[in-house]
Amino acid sequence: MAPGSSICMEFPESQVTDDELANASIELDGILPSKSSTASGIKAGLSSTRSVHELLECPVCTNSMYPPIHQCPNGHTLCSSCKLRVHNHCPTCRQELGNIRCLALEKVAESLELPCKYQNLGCSEIHPYYTKLKHEQLCGFRPYNCPYAGSECLVMGDIPMLVAHLKNDHKVDMHVGCTFNHRYVKSNPHDVENATWMLTVFSCFGQYFCLHFEAFLLGMAPVYMGFLRFMGEDSEAKNFSYSLEVGGNGRKLIWQGVPRSIRDSHRKVRDSYDGLIIHRNMALFFSGGSRQELKLRVTGRIWKEQ
Repeated sequence: MAPGSSICMEFPESQVTDDELANASIELDGILPSKSSTASGIKAGLSSTRSVHELLECPVCTNSMYPPIHQCPNGHTLCSSCKLRVHNHCPTCRQELGNIRCLALEKVAESLELPCKYQNLGCSEIHPYYTKLKHEQLCGFRPYNCPYAGSECLVMGDIPMLVAHLKNDHKVDMHVGCTFNHRYVKSNPHDVENATWMLTVFSCFGQYFCLHFEAFLLGMAPVYMGFLRFMGEDSEAKNFSYSLEVGGNGRKLIWQGVPRSIRDSHRKVRDSYDGLIIHRNMALFFSGGSRQELKLRVTGRIWKEQ
């Protein structure tokens, strides 16, 4: 939007009625199409869509604006979040913003239907402007976060891309098959805070699964925990089950559950205790009872529910 341009009539929030808004004749010099032509323009992919997108983009944060859309006396608009950030002064002309809403632009937005922003990833859905954001937050085509634990990895992508990323960048062990047998050895079982995080990726049933095993403090008590995450949507994860078993020295502990989708963060799953939890004293019994070294053997399997 060019500096100094004015796109909206001034409607003080406290003084405008629905009748006044309905009777207002708002002309935007051909920049904004009418409601009927806007809808057809969006569906036909006309150039007017780009103009509307530009008008609905906050000049401060560049995100799409949603009601209440604010404007200064000169007609420059911005979103409600940025109104607080700029200390109630227009970032374009420095005029005091006050409490003027751009009701005309809010009405124009109401008439729009737009494709999901993940269209290039395969989503073909079209949504009204005001419900599009909610859809995108849950869209099954949105990229996944890297499931690696122990570092704040910011990589995002689809499942094949993340599998390659885990293998090449994080050097994660990759296994083919639905059964596993792991040993977790630690010379100092009292050193929980610096315990090694372990992640292994399994490929079975045409899907990928992340097996996590780690040590942390549960309150003041040191514990070891193993759990499985599914590399895909939660609706698909529910088609599978898994079991984890740890034992030794005449003792055995078994966990059976449903893998969690990697849509749920590693920390969220861990903090919900949705997995095999072994308290340190019990883990030392499994290790032989010497209390000098931790040696855990964790076995398990994944199966598909009928």
